Amino acid sequence: MKRVVLSLVLSLVFSGAFAAGQFGTAQYPIRMEDGDEVTNFALSAELNAALGKLTGQVPVGNLNGDVTVYQFYDLNCPYCREAAADVDDLIKADKKLKLVFVPYAVLSVQSVQGALIEIGASKVATPEQFFDFHRRIYMARGTIDGPKTLQAAKEAGLDANKVAALGNTQDGLDTLRANADFGSKAKLMATPAYVINGVAILGHPGLKTLQKIVAAVRACGKVVCV
Repeated sequence: MKRVVLSLVLSLVFSGAFAAGQFGTAQYPIRMEDGDEVTNFALSAELNAALGKLTGQVPVGNLNGDVTVYQFYDLNCPYCREAAADVDDLIKADKKLKLVFVPYAVLSVQSVQGALIEIGASKVATPEQFFDFHRRIYMARGTIDGPKTLQAAKEAGLDANKVAALGNTQDGLDTLRANADFGSKAKLMATPAYVINGVAILGHPGLKTLQKIVAAVRACGKVVCV
């Protein structure tokens, strides 16, 4: 399994699923809280349809929410760790919002190992349990790997043996590959990346900016109302 995981990571990295320095497009006037421009662009209808079919996504919050926010993340992305608190606050403050976690393990073998445990947990946890589990993962210091993610599962009250068995499979690896293939096609060249109302947003724009985008979608059906 370790050799397969390493092969998966190498194929994702060198296929361009994650690449630094490919930013700059700002289709909509979205800005971070400090005023900096946020890279964003609309996805094609084909990619939007494909997004809804990804098997590795885990919905939390209001599963019947009026707005859906997809977050693509790597457990070892420092910006994803920083964004976790904002995402937590976003869900807690907005009872009408649906958040969908999409494991996007493209940075390291350890990221893939952790993501496989997450996939296993998603098969047995309620949305509330998964959200608690996901939050606990980021409490660990240093590189997040399989054992640290499994420890978070135990702390969240999940059956660690069952979670590991359900996650460490070929289906789990195929799920991560499908997520990464989608990210490559959608040009999600940064983590975290968000998709809201068919618009990809690269990097974490901050809690207030995310809230403004959600409010705009509710008000006018677009990420920015003009």
